[in-house]
Amino acid sequence: MSRAGRRGIGPDGLVIVDKPAGLTSHTVVSRVRRFAGTRRVGHAGTLDPMATGVLVIGVEKATRLLGHLALTTKTYQATIRLGQSTVTDDAEGEVAATASAAHIARDALDDGIAKLTGDILQVPSKVSAIKVDGKRSYRRVLDGEDVELAARPVTVSSFTVHDVREAVAADGTPLLDVEVTVECSSGTYIRALARDLGADLGTGGHLTALRRTRVGPYGVDQAHTLDELEESFAVLPIGQAAAEAFPRWDVSAEQARQLINGVRQKAPGLGAGPIAVFGPEDRLIALVEERRGETKILAGFVS
Repeated sequence: MSRAGRRGIGPDGLVIVDKPAGLTSHTVVSRVRRFAGTRRVGHAGTLDPMATGVLVIGVEKATRLLGHLALTTKTYQATIRLGQSTVTDDAEGEVAATASAAHIARDALDDGIAKLTGDILQVPSKVSAIKVDGKRSYRRVLDGEDVELAARPVTVSSFTVHDVREAVAADGTPLLDVEVTVECSSGTYIRALARDLGADLGTGGHLTALRRTRVGPYGVDQAHTLDELEESFAVLPIGQAAAEAFPRWDVSAEQARQLINGVRQKAPGLGAGPIAVFGPEDRLIALVEERRGETKILAGFVS
């Protein structure tokens, strides 16, 4: 991890932020723009204001990595409250319904979670950022529209319960708080898992806490708080970031020259998905993918 004592002098690369609760991802990106001294900053995957944890931010040329990083798996720690549903499927929304969760046995809980594990079809939360006819779904909900989103395929690789605690609603209704870890594909809504688990159990459910602990190879142990970044701006250099996220292919100087000039090369046989191409002196040249035995450039990093 490269650190710069002054803003705006760090290399192209990724900034791994431990986002605090209460801030939007857009606000965090704005802070990083100020720290880095550049407007060329973006992020790989939004976190809701309530959520904390790993937010991967690209600076300068590393913004070209972001669309590909967003396709990786993510890991979350969450608290699901059974017995209450909310209009937003999380604790930031008004309670829509309350029902006792006192009758829920552990085997019923495990069965409900099993139904939401693996390759599933998930209807995203209505208050998501998904666009419906060019307008964000949450904006339509705020404007009083009844939004119906289509189910989409997602993969929940693991959905593990760590603890189950009794809780009580303001009106005295028995509730259950379930601590879980979820590993899933990009595009999976943990709020929707909480909603669907509660619906399956007949009690309703919503999220009361959410922390993202990993995005692809980047874990919370690599992340920096905004206060730390303001004090000393930390960047994961673009070459190191690409090598950690994608299969690596080292090429000769001549192959690098040809790739830079748009000449396709014989594919290295490293499988589907982006491949990070490095030339001499450990220089990141491009991201490529294999098409019919040849390389196709997804993003170039030599200007």
